[in-house]
Amino acid sequence: MIAGLLALTLVSADTTMRIAPPLTDSVMVSVLVAADTSTVPLSSGGDSLHLSATRPMPRAGVTDSSLRLLRPRADTTIRKKRALVEYSDWYGRRVTIHKTLSWAMLPLFAVSYYTGEQLAREGRENVSPWIRKAHPYVATADAAIFGINTVTGLWNLWDSRRDPQGRVRRIVHSVLFIAADAGFAYAGSIGRDGRENGEIRSRHRTIALSSMGVSTVGWLIMLIGQ
Repeated sequence: MIAGLLALTLVSADTTMRIAPPLTDSVMVSVLVAADTSTVPLSSGGDSLHLSATRPMPRAGVTDSSLRLLRPRADTTIRKKRALVEYSDWYGRRVTIHKTLSWAMLPLFAVSYYTGEQLAREGRENVSPWIRKAHPYVATADAAIFGINTVTGLWNLWDSRRDPQGRVRRIVHSVLFIAADAGFAYAGSIGRDGRENGEIRSRHRTIALSSMGVSTVGWLIMLIGQ
């Protein structure tokens, strides 16, 4: 009986060995690292070995484009806010006085020029009495206007010293009117001597007209710049 069992076992083993298929010469080894794979053939002797590997996937979250957004731009400039300058109520009142008197300047210039030309051409004895009387009165009115506007203008120039807007225009305007002040003062000081001296009279006229021109330019600078 024992011999029969051994014979049956050997027969079963031999049958199993014949049923199992023989191994092939090629071996496929797949190494799954990630979803995206690429096959790399390797050869060793007669056998062919195929390894399937994956390329590393980029890490989600931080990308080059997002890093560029986070970096500060090289041409980014920080602009400073302009400091506010507070003016008093008296500053506005002085501006109103200054502007109102400046509009009276040009008509007085016209009258002063006309009466002065008549006196220089015809002489004091040959002109109308109103021309002879009007010329010094108009010159006095001009001097009063320039005196008041010089005070109000310089006062407001000092109050606006911290305001950068229009600073150059204000300074040029003030310098021109101070120069005109000096010219009118000198012309008035020699006006009486010019009654009898033609050379002094001509100098008086030249300086007065030059001062009118300088002050008119200074007035236009402020008028156009507003």
